[in-house]
Amino acid sequence: MIFAPVMSRNTFVSPRAADLALQRFLQGTLGASSPVQQQVQVNRDDKTTTLTLDVPGLAREQLKLSIEGAIVKLESVEGAPRQVKRAWELDHEIDAAASKAKLENGVLTLALAKLEPQIKSTELTIE
Repeated sequence: MIFAPVMSRNTFVSPRAADLALQRFLQGTLGASSPVQQQVQVNRDDKTTTLTLDVPGLAREQLKLSIEGAIVKLESVEGAPRQVKRAWELDHEIDAAASKAKLENGVLTLALAKLEPQIKSTELTIE
């Protein structure tokens, strides 16, 4: 009788966060366009919409962010090691003065404040 070790195929080991970050970085630097590279995490509450995306290898000075109405545009400047050009249209107008952008460890976080609608009605006195 021969005894052989049995390997279980049902065990699943989830990838570590560092492995996933390395995979996203390598796909971005090698120019592969995949769903992993294009992912943007969106979180919403009553006052803000937060977009989080990976832009590894780029510094603050190499990114240009513009807001026009409900449209947010992100692009890398000329001469940057990676070329990024993205745009998002939100379902609300954006208050640029109350919004913030933060780049930390290759992760760009945009906290976009909702612009409160202004009442445009006025009252007239009857003479």
